[in-house]
Amino acid sequence: MGRRNKVIKLTDKKIRYIIRAKTRNDSTKSIAQDMKLSESTVKRVWMHWTKHHEPVPIKKFGRKKKEIDEDSKELILEVHEEQKLGARRLEKIIEFKYGTHIPHNRIHQVLLKSGLAQENKNKKKRRKDWIRYERKHSLTAIHLDWHTSKIDKKEVSAALDDSSRYVLAGDEFDAATGENSIGIVEAVLDEYGWIRKIEQVITDRGSQYYANKKDKHGRSESEFDAFPKGHGIKQNHCKG
Repeated sequence: MGRRNKVIKLTDKKIRYIIRAKTRNDSTKSIAQDMKLSESTVKRVWMHWTKHHEPVPIKKFGRKKKEIDEDSKELILEVHEEQKLGARRLEKIIEFKYGTHIPHNRIHQVLLKSGLAQENKNKKKRRKDWIRYERKHSLTAIHLDWHTSKIDKKEVSAALDDSSRYVLAGDEFDAATGENSIGIVEAVLDEYGWIRKIEQVITDRGSQYYANKKDKHGRSESEFDAFPKGHGIKQNHCKG
């Protein structure tokens, strides 16, 4: 099976960056590499700006929402009039009795528009505020994470720059350990330390990065905990 191309989403921030960079006469190739976009996308953004003097509109990703037909609407309202039930139960009744499958979310939308159902406010409300870590300058902070490869079941670790979202270092290992985590950070320091010193490393509270148990003296510093401290790097723990 061939590799699938990853779709890089064009954002307002990237569009503004492209316009500023092209105004400075930066090359299309260098901008495309910085933004992880194709050169044709950079050209399209710039050509639209020079022609219309406004940012190119962003196309929405995903499938176009399928509209429900009038016959299905009438069937939903007819069965609801008979049964007085919610969308999930109506879905099963319609499929069993009429041999027609209509997803309950579409049934719910028909009932909403007809004033026969109410919007569930709890489902639309975000339970917790989303906290996004994103530094202004590259190499000031990096994210570390581990995951198991679906291809060869190896343990994979990578260091992601918090500003550019660029993968600075990564490798496969037989085990996810603190020692291997240190090796990833060392790789970043060796490769990019001459440009800027890392100020912070962001990790979850996995055993590779964090000592969840204290010893008999009440100390809980893990092998990885000691490494950032020894290099003057602050370690931040995020929720994993």
